[in-house]
Amino acid sequence: MGLKAIPMRADTGPIGGNLSHEFIILAETGESQVFVSRDLLEMDPLAEAPDYRSDLTPLVERWTSHYAATDEMHDEAAWNALPEDQRVSARGIEVGHIFYFGTKYSAPMGLRIQGPDGAQVVPEMGSYGIGVSRLVGAIIEANHDEAGIKWPDAVAPFRAAVINLKGGEAACDGLCERLYAAIPEAIYDDRADRAGVKFADADLMGHPWQVIVGPRGAAAGKVELKRRMTGERHEVSPEDALGKIRG
Repeated sequence: MGLKAIPMRADTGPIGGNLSHEFIILAETGESQVFVSRDLLEMDPLAEAPDYRSDLTPLVERWTSHYAATDEMHDEAAWNALPEDQRVSARGIEVGHIFYFGTKYSAPMGLRIQGPDGAQVVPEMGSYGIGVSRLVGAIIEANHDEAGIKWPDAVAPFRAAVINLKGGEAACDGLCERLYAAIPEAIYDDRADRAGVKFADADLMGHPWQVIVGPRGAAAGKVELKRRMTGERHEVSPEDALGKIRG
């Protein structure tokens, strides 16, 4: 989703248990004050694909060995023990939370299951959740500029905007309609507005691709293709544009 979520020790609150972590996206508009070691910010969560059939303890320890805590769990003494250039105090948006309960609920309920050896055991419990509605705000905070949103491809509401600069002209209309029909999850801007208005609205909404069709290009069988994330623009054939957009 184009986000880097940082696991941070957090208060278990009314749910209980003896361990929980929030997953925080750093953002100036975040509701939480967080404290984190810079080393953790520089780690890449996608650098290795964990084998979930093996012991995950080394992976967990690697991620939790660095200081990272929400305001409720902040330890000023441990924080001050870090080198000053490693301390990052920032705001963050919580997008996920996990809790480890152990047998807090299963034991009082008398819950038992049979293990591989036939013995009855009390199961250990936990819970996890992702804040789907919070993710929208976090994605926008992490991917925007002064003109608007820059949606990552995986979560963009529309994959591309087809922008007709000369509505009513047969060549422009025909090419735009062909592109619109061929692009999955496209939006077609055929309004009778100035080009600048259409460009500004497309940037504001943040579609990953913009396919710009004008009279000169349509006559030559060319379109202008803009990548919103980088701002790069190229004049290409309609077929090349479709190939890039479809990925």
